[in-house]
Amino acid sequence: MFRKILIANRGEIARRIILACRELDITAVAVYSEADAGAPWARMAEEGYLLPGVTAAETYLNQEAIFHAARQSGAEAIHPGYGFLSENPTFAAACVEHGLAFIGPSPAAMLLLGSKAAARELAEGEGVPVVPGVDGAGLSADSLAAAAEEIGYPLLIKASAGGGGKGMRVVRGPQDLADALRQARNEARSSFGDDHILLEKYFDHIHHVEVQVLGDQHGNMLHLFERECSVQRRHQKIIEESPAPVVTDDALRQEMAAAAVRLARAAGYENAGTVEFIVDGNGRYYFLEMNTRLQVEHPITELVTGLDLAVWQIRIASGEVLPAAQADLEQRGHAMECRIYAEDPGNGFLPSIGTVVEYRPPSGPGVRVEEGIERGTAVTPYYDPLLAKVITWGEDRSEALRKMVHALQDTILLGVTTNIPYLLDILQEPDFVAGQTATNYLETHFADWQPQPIVDEDVWLAAAAFEVILGRSGLGATQGGAQDADEYPDPWSSLPDWRNLQV
Repeated sequence: MFRKILIANRGEIARRIILACRELDITAVAVYSEADAGAPWARMAEEGYLLPGVTAAETYLNQEAIFHAARQSGAEAIHPGYGFLSENPTFAAACVEHGLAFIGPSPAAMLLLGSKAAARELAEGEGVPVVPGVDGAGLSADSLAAAAEEIGYPLLIKASAGGGGKGMRVVRGPQDLADALRQARNEARSSFGDDHILLEKYFDHIHHVEVQVLGDQHGNMLHLFERECSVQRRHQKIIEESPAPVVTDDALRQEMAAAAVRLARAAGYENAGTVEFIVDGNGRYYFLEMNTRLQVEHPITELVTGLDLAVWQIRIASGEVLPAAQADLEQRGHAMECRIYAEDPGNGFLPSIGTVVEYRPPSGPGVRVEEGIERGTAVTPYYDPLLAKVITWGEDRSEALRKMVHALQDTILLGVTTNIPYLLDILQEPDFVAGQTATNYLETHFADWQPQPIVDEDVWLAAAAFEVILGRSGLGATQGGAQDADEYPDPWSSLPDWRNLQV
């Protein structure tokens, strides 16, 4: 087992990996930018190293700076988390060259599956259903137009490299194809340095379902069942759950899971990965792509299977054998995750920057929170706006959903605008409650969403004035003072009969 691991990431995922290191009695090494100096996850690690600069390119994407920190710390392995360098085969190979274990798949598997075109070809060879489409490599505009007619509109253009919705365009008719191709290729070239694109059939009413796989270095491969991630805004997931509400037939569940394992085996895959599918209303499924990293939504799989994915990523990278056979695993209950972002849903989802002046996460049976913030954390424009994830578990979906609503209502997060009111409205909308959420759900149900005022301005001003008075008098002191916070409650908890939803 490793003695020391460097975490080449930030925020809530860095904190999550630090906790996994603690489970294994491993020293965790954090890296942090100047903008993240003093961040809670950086302080939480046993060691921390500054990456000079503030932008992602200067810091968390700076391979030379990360390897310098690894040498200084004496780390034996690097965990990339997700995002940043997590799906970069060049970085994974460079880790090996520097004598460091990369906690993830091999560079070869990452390179193969990182290309949507190559992954699609591999899936076809393994008999895994793929979306009707064509690889655009080397095809002229006329050839692509002919292929589009054969596939049928609407179409989805997507970049072969990368993800996150970049290089994607939906094309409704032939009159839009040329412009969409140019825009998709330009964006793909700018984002990934590769303008290779694919054309695929686009489904207006489809569900996004993914299967978690876990493979060790000894040829063993498990699937950990499925998650549904259909509630998306511009191809970015905001609510995920397991089991998938759309998968009501266990035969479909087993068939998709077997296809995911078959594909991962064919790629020689090791460590944690996710095979993504779309499922139509008739129970037909099609392969989309494979993500070669830990997913943001991994906690819901942990809650329904009882396996700690972050811990097993480390165990696998150190050479250990998977802990169970497939027959030993089962889904237990239902788990749901909501992502809290620093953004303004009522104003075009513009990012919100500032300082977290008050933060109180929810708690209780079946409630789990993973965050990278605390009171006083600066939310900057340099990185992804994800602040925290709230995860709930229940015996069934209705219980998990009920707990999630209460958990978000109990969350206090002041100082930046967040999407909590937006999430709460989604969770209580009838089609979501019924589990009927195709990937176009937000477009059809919440396109013109605006927040509803919960507390009038006079109440906010009174609460703010009360806090100022407490602060000046020293009655509200909780650090270095003798006063008890319970004896002098803050204004937010002392106001009667209201909840802080307007955040």
